[in-house]
Amino acid sequence: MTCAVMLVLAGAGAAAEQAAADVEFVAACDGTTQRYVVVLPSGVTEERSPDALIVLHGHGSDRWQFVRDPRAECRAARDVARERGMIFVSPDYRAPASWMGPKAEADVVQIIGDLRRRYRAGRVFICGGSMGGAACLTFAALHPDLIAGVASMNGTANLLEFEGFQDAIRESFGGTKAEIPREYKDRSAEYWPERLTMPVGITAGGADSVVPPDSVRRLASILGKLGRPVLIIDRPDGGHETGYDDARKIIEHAIAGGGGADRGDGGLHGCD
Repeated sequence: MTCAVMLVLAGAGAAAEQAAADVEFVAACDGTTQRYVVVLPSGVTEERSPDALIVLHGHGSDRWQFVRDPRAECRAARDVARERGMIFVSPDYRAPASWMGPKAEADVVQIIGDLRRRYRAGRVFICGGSMGGAACLTFAALHPDLIAGVASMNGTANLLEFEGFQDAIRESFGGTKAEIPREYKDRSAEYWPERLTMPVGITAGGADSVVPPDSVRRLASILGKLGRPVLIIDRPDGGHETGYDDARKIIEHAIAGGGGADRGDGGLHGCD
């Protein structure tokens, strides 16, 4: 494992720069070289176990999106992590067309284990936008033992229903929804609300034609009926983006109500 270190601003208006390490690792899943960026809070010691916020980029982007991009969703995540003294982690998760298929899932499980070994990370939270918004819901449903809270921005909770980006999803999942429908169902959080026991924050836009909001609306409704700590901010005229204040609200919701998560290494759904 190697690290190339550079300096980046952790958030707009930050008083000081924080070191961002570009970490290279060998994926246990298939032996390929993969990467993630980690920004450490100040004062990390062996006695302190800071929480971690994993951020998942959108389709066509990579691990640097949430670290560098000035867009509102990325700034909000950086600011919350910095203000709370959290480890900020941005994986490639098989960029650019990730969609949290089996190999991307395996990489994130491996990264969480690495964070706990290297930095004694405490609770782990996960968020993302667009593809990342779908991916964080998928990962939380597959690994509720590893995730203390999830915040999804403009994502989908139903990959059987979703019609966008089918070539990329087919490559990530290993086949079409007609060929491997169970894989698509297993990675659709809407079908597994009972697994989402952690706080869930969701943003949705009624005018979003890229990732329609219907599935996350249904998921939020079901979670509410189950008495789960869910917050959905649904903007009827909103498009495929989340404003800064809304992004902060759902990330803070996920973190504020987050309990402890199992510190095991997590069982992989599959890595084929």
